[in-house]
Amino acid sequence: MPRSVNSVASRARRKKVLKQTKGNFLSRRNVFTVAKNTLDKGLGYAYRDRKKKKGQFRSLWIQRINAGIHQYDMSYSEFIGKLDKKGITLNRKSLADLAMNHPEAFKAIVDKVKE
Repeated sequence: MPRSVNSVASRARRKKVLKQTKGNFLSRRNVFTVAKNTLDKGLGYAYRDRKKKKGQFRSLWIQRINAGIHQYDMSYSEFIGKLDKKGITLNRKSLADLAMNHPEAFKAIVDKVKE
């Protein structure tokens, strides 16, 4: 009995990998074995960095709040501690937005915390 090879599926599998590595440099885009390794590495980085992105945004929000709060002679840690004691449950994302785009609303929060 002759050997049966499913070339349709094999070609489709290779095409899928090569399509995903479009835009890479030289053989990383058109030599299957190299492209496969490139794709695996790239997908790993993508997964890792989706998780990292959340921490980077939190860090950015903290920097923005810190910059906003220093105008009122307060440190970031002092501000967050007093916020917690007062029972104000605003997250860092919204606080950073207020500090950047609505300084009068942010000042009202700071005044409330300083009481």
